[in-house]
Amino acid sequence: MTDPHPATWTPIHGRPYRPVPYRPARMAPEESLRRSAELRRQMETRRTVRMFSTDPVPEQVVLDAISVAATAPSGAHQQPWTFVLVSDAEMRQRIRAAAEQEEQISYDGRLGEEWLAALRPLGTDAVKAHLTEAPYLIVVFQQRFQLDDDGSTHKHYYVDESVGIAVGMLLTALHLAGLAALTHTPSPMGFLREVLGRPRNEKAFAVIPVGYPADDCVVPDLRRKSLEQVLVRL
Repeated sequence: MTDPHPATWTPIHGRPYRPVPYRPARMAPEESLRRSAELRRQMETRRTVRMFSTDPVPEQVVLDAISVAATAPSGAHQQPWTFVLVSDAEMRQRIRAAAEQEEQISYDGRLGEEWLAALRPLGTDAVKAHLTEAPYLIVVFQQRFQLDDDGSTHKHYYVDESVGIAVGMLLTALHLAGLAALTHTPSPMGFLREVLGRPRNEKAFAVIPVGYPADDCVVPDLRRKSLEQVLVRL
């Protein structure tokens, strides 16, 4: 059979464009409405947690959530992300010590008064106990460019957007699986690449502690914007 999509089409990753059929079954409107309402209800209960239980979490649940994150769309389908799953207690302690050192400098003035004022309602400080209390840390790295085995490099496109979408999907998957998470972004984060031995093309994007909320967990008394406040109809 003659290929209806010859290799002369624009290549992606050096490969020719070769489409394949995509025919998902169309969901009945009633079922779609039911599922969307349930998803909205579940996600309205999501909160950022800084107080974690040390109770173990089934690793497969976390791996499944990372697999969900890896289905995110990305610029030119380059999938410019690496998820480093850290469970080793000594490694989590090293990450915490380095993060707290940077955070203390930030809270002592590097952040600036405006940023510190914005953080006060969240009750945060330079102590990051969640980095050692949560049984898992997922350190998300951006692959700023492709680094081949021979040392050659290739540009990646829309890296920030792609990795940001993947992290959003990761947080959603973790929450729907009954786990709590936090997007922790110590600034600067260069120490993470060194501590975790990542290659030069990778830049830390976020540290995400994962686990169950502590029995005495509290969260800030905050309110989300309503749909009417974030939606514009045209």
